[in-house]
Amino acid sequence: MSPPLVERIKAFPAALSKYQHLNAVITDTSLQALARLETGGQAGALSGNLLAIKDNLNLVDQPTTCASRTLEGYISPYTATCVQRLLDAGAAIVAKTNLDEFAMGSSTEYSCFGATRNPFDPDLVPGGSSGGSAVAVATGLVDGALGSDTGGSVRQPAAFCGIHGLKPTYGRVSRYGLVAFASSFDQVSVFGSDTDITAKIYEVIAGHDPLDSTSATEGVKPFAYEEARARNLTIGIAPEYDHEGIEDVIRDRYRALIGFLREEGFIIKDVSLPHTDYGIAAYYILTTAEASSNLARYDGIRYGRRSRGRHDLDSVYTDSRSQGFGPEVQRRIMLGTYVLSAGYMDRYYVRAQRVRRLIQQDFNGAFQDIDVLITPTTPTLPFPIGSRVDDPVTMYLSDVCTVPMSLAGIPAMNIPVGRSSEGLPIGMQLTTRHFGEETIFQLSRFIEQRYSV
Repeated sequence: MSPPLVERIKAFPAALSKYQHLNAVITDTSLQALARLETGGQAGALSGNLLAIKDNLNLVDQPTTCASRTLEGYISPYTATCVQRLLDAGAAIVAKTNLDEFAMGSSTEYSCFGATRNPFDPDLVPGGSSGGSAVAVATGLVDGALGSDTGGSVRQPAAFCGIHGLKPTYGRVSRYGLVAFASSFDQVSVFGSDTDITAKIYEVIAGHDPLDSTSATEGVKPFAYEEARARNLTIGIAPEYDHEGIEDVIRDRYRALIGFLREEGFIIKDVSLPHTDYGIAAYYILTTAEASSNLARYDGIRYGRRSRGRHDLDSVYTDSRSQGFGPEVQRRIMLGTYVLSAGYMDRYYVRAQRVRRLIQQDFNGAFQDIDVLITPTTPTLPFPIGSRVDDPVTMYLSDVCTVPMSLAGIPAMNIPVGRSSEGLPIGMQLTTRHFGEETIFQLSRFIEQRYSV
């Protein structure tokens, strides 16, 4: 391996200390990365790149905490498929990053290690739940990072931190080795400083994995930018994403971007996504139900935190889970258990599944006429730390623009489109049909090269 990479890895702890106040990293894995290089690490598409991974992805012989006391002392015995593919491609994984506990949150405040802070203003949130990975990329600590996106957990922090953040098609990237939150939504996702590195990391980790029963067999189309092809894309806009809940500065930038594309000769079409307003309600019913089931395994018996001084099984379960899980995780477990309970499952869970199908059909219909849908990524700019932790409904609405794409399982990516007058990043979301990631990269690169504000 090239000496510059070795030097970068050795310099990582010092670079990390410079940004320690942002609390982006839980575990420094640079020594393991250095040892891997010194024992003949592989060359590949990501040789020379420093990467970080969200701390709900397993890396052998390193802690996997999910930012929760429940996994206190847990050391992973294996490596996630997507992480192994990064290593096989020559990447150096130097950090495991902070997150909302078990990826449940939109601000990276619900972490047993404390809140992560926005690099543009440390008094503001970086978004969540993958805020640590977003901050690591935005500060230049790493070239790219992995997060997980369930309802916007990569796209929203990418917007708040001024970087690219891709949620691939559901099933496009193996979930083997990703700690489950909501299994029919969770998708390993990518942060990058620009289109190229985001696409490169995506292409490395994408593809079928026999260890994941939901892994898609569809081939991965490599990205090669062609301006003529980008200009030939038909752009869709939907009135459901241009409403009073969007802050003026974001709405103005959204309309300015659409105006720019019109001036460049793109065909712009209006499309209707009539069930969008039901997305948040359906999402939180379905994901809390799945979380309730997935987190039942953390019982204080097999691994992780266990309450001491209790001798009957019920008390061990109750005390271990009460002491191990934070308030947001407990809230979602209780909500999920409620919507799955006798007498309420049909009223809530089954109805939410029907809404999910309607939203999928809305997108399928829209993509008969357009190639890419453009929407705001977030309804607001980054908000102050502590301002929403006691108001979960307002916190949940942070994902109002990203949740519908997760319900439909389609790919979507945040792209940075400038800053507000206060210097805070603004992001827009590009969405397309299933397995159309390469189409998103084409338009992203075009905007990256030609749009200036």
